[in-house]
Amino acid sequence: MSAPRSTRVEVNGWIILDKPVGMTSTQGVSVVKRVFNAKKAGHAGTLDPLASGILPIALGEATKTVPYVMDGRKVYRFTVAWGTETNTDDTEGSPVATSDIRPERAEVEALLPRYTGVISQVPPRFSAIKVDGERAYDLARDGEEVELEARDIEVHALRIVEYSREATTFEAECGKGTYVRALARDMGRDLGCYGHVTALRRAVVGTFDEQDAVTPDELRAMKEGASDLPPLAEALLPVETALEALPTLVVSQHDAGRLARGQGVILRGRDAPVFEGVAAVMSGGTLVALAELDHGELLPKRIFRL
Repeated sequence: MSAPRSTRVEVNGWIILDKPVGMTSTQGVSVVKRVFNAKKAGHAGTLDPLASGILPIALGEATKTVPYVMDGRKVYRFTVAWGTETNTDDTEGSPVATSDIRPERAEVEALLPRYTGVISQVPPRFSAIKVDGERAYDLARDGEEVELEARDIEVHALRIVEYSREATTFEAECGKGTYVRALARDMGRDLGCYGHVTALRRAVVGTFDEQDAVTPDELRAMKEGASDLPPLAEALLPVETALEALPTLVVSQHDAGRLARGQGVILRGRDAPVFEGVAAVMSGGTLVALAELDHGELLPKRIFRL
């Protein structure tokens, strides 16, 4: 007997999920995929189960734009409890160091410039980084000593949102690969009081922020036609929303056809673009391709079937 045909449908676009604490990123993708009965879905940047906030989920052709979201800026709000460092750098772990010292606000403020700009950071032992083909958190949970190498990350801005001697809430704007738990751990060590993250929320990923976000419960209610919520289709953002940081080029239908066939397009004349690099190419209001402009020639990198 032949396998039953899939009843899933082609859905293209972005859902910005407001992931609750306790849900994994994979579970978040599954929720969205079920709600839309979508054939293909993936997320742009893992969010730990203990964290809440923005989890961009790409459906269909939007999966081709995931790298442009993951490489974008991220904003986190996180609370650090002073006095205890844990082996996971958050509330899931066991204490490994304690102190009766509590920092004054001026001490914390004075430390922030040291954690702004390009800095060297050792990722947490309980992280998804691979060591000899294994995830670091799997090795750590098995009791193995995990030694991760320091790497350069960039923190664009770091400020205090709310201060107390027992716990301080920060907001950090940072680039790809930054571990907020490691920031908390290292700040606690530098202040001589130790620290670990007790609450973490991601507020921005790339071009997406909390204004775009919907909760899993809201998505389910939209699917059921709740009268107090907009239609489900309105929660789906266009594929090109992820590419707002890129320049946009508009081409004719003829040139769009060439790009769709993998052929280059020569752009000449007074209105020819003067920049070089990757651009989002539109035709007739529809995203056609991601293409690289090189010396006046537009070369397709990714083709979209929308």
